Amino acid sequence: MDMIHGLAITIAVCSAGCGLAAEILETRIARLPAAMAADWQAYLARSRAAAEHNQERLAAEIAAAGWGRAIRAPSGGDFKPRSDTPPNWYCNGEGATLIATVLSFQTPAGGWSKHTGYSRGPRQPGMQWSSQSEPGRRSHYLGTIDNGATTRELRFLAQAWAATGRDDCRVAVSRGLDYLLAAQFPSGGWPQVYPLEGGYHDNITFNDDAMTNVLELLQDIIAEKSPFRCVEPDRRARIVAAVKRGIACVLASQIKVRGVKAVWCSQHDPLSFAAVPGRAYEPAALSGVESARLLRFLMRLPRPSPEVVACIESGLAWLEAAKVTGLIQVTHGGRTTLFPPIFGAGLLGTVL
Repeated sequence: MDMIHGLAITIAVCSAGCGLAAEILETRIARLPAAMAADWQAYLARSRAAAEHNQERLAAEIAAAGWGRAIRAPSGGDFKPRSDTPPNWYCNGEGATLIATVLSFQTPAGGWSKHTGYSRGPRQPGMQWSSQSEPGRRSHYLGTIDNGATTRELRFLAQAWAATGRDDCRVAVSRGLDYLLAAQFPSGGWPQVYPLEGGYHDNITFNDDAMTNVLELLQDIIAEKSPFRCVEPDRRARIVAAVKRGIACVLASQIKVRGVKAVWCSQHDPLSFAAVPGRAYEPAALSGVESARLLRFLMRLPRPSPEVVACIESGLAWLEAAKVTGLIQVTHGGRTTLFPPIFGAGLLGTVL
């Protein structure tokens, strides 16, 4: 989790219970107004049904194969498809194989996991959809927007659809978009993992640009950018509504510092919008990197409301006031690290 690349400002957690991972508990939902509580109860029921659908499909495949347990999915790096691939690449050979592989790892609920070894070829029946958990144990990251997952697969398959006209790519894109729409909280944000799996994964997640990636993808569809011109009008209308709720969530989550709106934390509570911590080494803190990407998304909106403009201006003002200069940038072994200035450090790297 990037917290101004380690230079984070820890902030006070501003509501009771938010110091721990934001579990979406029935007891908290029961205290909401009736209409809001009904929306959240429906959301939790939808999440449970999606989780059951994933598990039932895998169990059926295992039983059909006569195995005692699932095969573990291969692990790999983040999926980073190129956006400038020529259309004919998708039609055969490497392109066709990658399409088949990405299609095969779409979960029954409609999303994708992360760090999947697509180079190993398509998923086999009885294999897990996620490489992030041991076979037979509780599913982990079985559908996520972390590390660009799901949004990158959707962009890739939309490009494949535009290049080839393949109906299976069209269906997968539609299912994936429905997955993102189903995963959106009633409060407008997106969790890191859906179906929900508990812990910090159930927070509104700006970490690693997770929610921002979703908003950018959906906004591209609204703008009818290539290759999303073929998304159906009824689904596009639902996407317009989802982006509107997402932007409202962004505005509600903007943290105030001494009464002045600033930026965002990497994670926020889905009910109260309060800043919350992630893992033990990830405190609730103002995050420069995620906030900058989020502000860039807002600045690209075609007709921003006065509230969005005010949000942008206050966020940019905080970034300007909080910037750190004079650091030493050192690259060693392919990794770049920033250090405070020390005697002679200028000989080691570049002063920023």
